[in-house]
Amino acid sequence: MAAEAHSEGASEPQRTSRRFPQLTRDTARPEGGGRAASGDHPAPARQWPLLTVLGGVALGLLLVALDAFRIGSIVIGLSLLAGAALRWALPSVGMLAVRSRFTDMITYGGLGFVIVILAMMVQPRPWIHLPLLDDIVHFTVR
Repeated sequence: MAAEAHSEGASEPQRTSRRFPQLTRDTARPEGGGRAASGDHPAPARQWPLLTVLGGVALGLLLVALDAFRIGSIVIGLSLLAGAALRWALPSVGMLAVRSRFTDMITYGGLGFVIVILAMMVQPRPWIHLPLLDDIVHFTVR
C-alpha cells in the first residue's frame, strides 16, 4: 500500500511522515508583524512605524544631496536606531517587522550605530578619532 493513509470521506491524504514537506506553501508572519493600528484606519496610519523610519532616511538622503554629508548620514543612522527602538518598544510595528524581534533590533541598531560612528569620523575635521582604526588602516592601505 502507498505511504499515505486515506481516511473515510477525507478528500486529501493524511501525512504519515514527520519530515517537512519539500514544497513550502506559506510563511509565518514575523513576531510583531501585525498592523500598528486597527484595520479601520487608512494604510499609512497602519504602517506609521515603517513610514517614520523611511521618512527619516529620506530626510537624511536629501541632506546628503544638499552637500551636508555628515549631518545627512547621522540622520540616516539615527533613523535606523529609532527603528530598533520602535521594534523593541511596540508590540506590533507592521511592516517594520521583517525577522524576529531580536534579529530586527540587532540589525537596525547595529547598522544605525555603525553609520553614525562612521559619519562622525569623516574627513576632514572628524568629530571623533579612534586610534585603533588608524592601526587597521596602517596595515591595510598604507
